[in-house]
Amino acid sequence: MPDFQPVLLANVGKPDSHTRRVYEQTGGYQALRKALGMQPKDVIEAVKASGLRGRGGAGFPTGLKWTFLPQNHPGPIYFCLNADESEPGTFNNRILMEDDPHQVIEGLIISCFATQARAAYYYMRCEYPLAFQRTSAAVAECYEAGYLGQNILGSGYSLDIYMHRGAGAYICGEETGLIESLEGKRAWPRIKPPFPAVEGAFRKPTVVNNVETAACVKQIIERGVDWFKSIGVPPDPSNPRDAGSYGPKLYCLSGHVNKPGCYEAPLGITCQQLIDEYGGGVWKGRKAKAVIPGGISMGLLKGDELHCPLDFNGPGKFGCLGLGTAAVVVMDDQTQMIDVLENSCRFFSHESCGQCTPCREGTSWATKMLTRIKHGKGRLKDLDLLAEIGDTIGIMPGTTICGLADGAAWPIKNCLQKFRPELEEYIKRTNPTGWMETKPVPALQLQTIH
Repeated sequence: MPDFQPVLLANVGKPDSHTRRVYEQTGGYQALRKALGMQPKDVIEAVKASGLRGRGGAGFPTGLKWTFLPQNHPGPIYFCLNADESEPGTFNNRILMEDDPHQVIEGLIISCFATQARAAYYYMRCEYPLAFQRTSAAVAECYEAGYLGQNILGSGYSLDIYMHRGAGAYICGEETGLIESLEGKRAWPRIKPPFPAVEGAFRKPTVVNNVETAACVKQIIERGVDWFKSIGVPPDPSNPRDAGSYGPKLYCLSGHVNKPGCYEAPLGITCQQLIDEYGGGVWKGRKAKAVIPGGISMGLLKGDELHCPLDFNGPGKFGCLGLGTAAVVVMDDQTQMIDVLENSCRFFSHESCGQCTPCREGTSWATKMLTRIKHGKGRLKDLDLLAEIGDTIGIMPGTTICGLADGAAWPIKNCLQKFRPELEEYIKRTNPTGWMETKPVPALQLQTIH
């Protein structure tokens, strides 16, 4: 789409783009005025009709999610804005919160009006000091201008936003883990049902949406449903579960590319297009060996699979879990996949909350095995054990409460499926006398590593 013009990042890079003054000069808060002149149900219907799907990872239809709130509930209804952003390689929320916080806040206010929430909790990871500073200042500016507080712009609608800082845990990106943390408890995800729309924060109906999702809501109300649906990919007629991939998307591109950064493009561009047209190609004249399409929890693409479309349906056709956060990480042809897999498993083992035994033990044992393999004590049998772990942990096989274990399993499954010959060669080369062993082997002691 050569005539595509960025809208989510339109203000990024302008002097003082984080201030209300600059935001209003570019038409800021006109969408809010328009929304306040509508009925809340009409705002919901517009978001439903747009086909907007959540940008936080799962891709669930946003407007449909809002309709799960109980009808005629006496209140209170709460809204949680998920700005935890802990998926490795993801930084698009940070860009918005640092450089254009008012766009996010405007979308948040519109979303709260649509769902009739009177209190919004802005949950932001503590490692974002500048984002927190600028967003807090933007919230204060909104109170001064009458965009927040009692009787917003004379509409009779009232809303308060409370800033809340997380403690740097990956699991707080899961909506019920976020709610538990917000309530001051250990961030253990809750068993569902009940879902947050029925029983969420403080056991009241709650909507949880992502930062980029809120920014898209603002754009839909301002520019219209037809504009939003003119961008992206319609549903696949051969897949009744595909709801389409409409609208612009923020792609985070990092790793072995010449121009890493956050880029806005239509949903459905290919991984190759993103790398070449936005990222300037793979660095040092090398080729891509593997690419993470949407955060490490989504799995891996091989270098010959880069024609994969980066929409909500595309990565699944190549054995990946999904689009996720659209955090694309490129690995060149000199990358060792044993390093990638060990690093991934170590991350998820560290971030597992420990509540579910299959996740706690599965991620831990996968890490221990990979550490042993990496240090020359691996066996071919270990790859079969890793495959067993990958197939038996997660919410999808029904063994855990949340999907963290699925995210830990997918890089394992993809690496074994797509790069097994390389892993086998590594084991044989680094353990020439023991790679064929099938009996249990002693645990690798820490002193043997260092």
